[in-house]
Amino acid sequence: MKKYITIAIMVLATACGGSDNKVTEEPKKEEPLEQSKNSAAFNEKFSNFLANYYHLKDAFVLSNEEMAATSAKLLAASADSLQLDEVKADASIVDMAKGYVQTVSSEANALVGEKDLEAKRKSFQMISDAMYDLVRTVRFDKQVVYHQFCPMAFNDAGAYWLSQSSDIKNPYFGKKMLTCGEVKDSIDFKGK
Repeated sequence: MKKYITIAIMVLATACGGSDNKVTEEPKKEEPLEQSKNSAAFNEKFSNFLANYYHLKDAFVLSNEEMAATSAKLLAASADSLQLDEVKADASIVDMAKGYVQTVSSEANALVGEKDLEAKRKSFQMISDAMYDLVRTVRFDKQVVYHQFCPMAFNDAGAYWLSQSSDIKNPYFGKKMLTCGEVKDSIDFKGK
């Protein structure tokens, strides 16, 4: 019996690297660092701009008029501070982006003056449509942006919004129908 155990140990030792035919691992090739097509300064300001939009969306999810007004002011200010000349694109694309930013800024300012939550939500819808076109136009590549849709918003006319998550949190109905909606698109220019 000891003889069989000794032979098994020798066979196992030989099979597990006890011999000279060692397998050498190839060194991993270094991956290139992810580089954005737009400048770092633009990406930082645009990330802040998107964050302000998401805060506005969250205010509507909570049906909080005061938070919506405050968030709209921040969104308008961050829209006005965007430096679209730092977008790496031709002049016609930059001009198109400026038009979308102007729409976001003017609608955000108008939203602040609206008297009721439903009117504010209508301005939010226009902001959301312009934001979707803007993100695609500047080819923002620092995060995935989800384009979501509620078919029942505004008496079944339907409305879109953007989200940083694929989870549905409906800004058009808030608690009434929090999860009503679906992801229609995901904008992902990372690595492209």
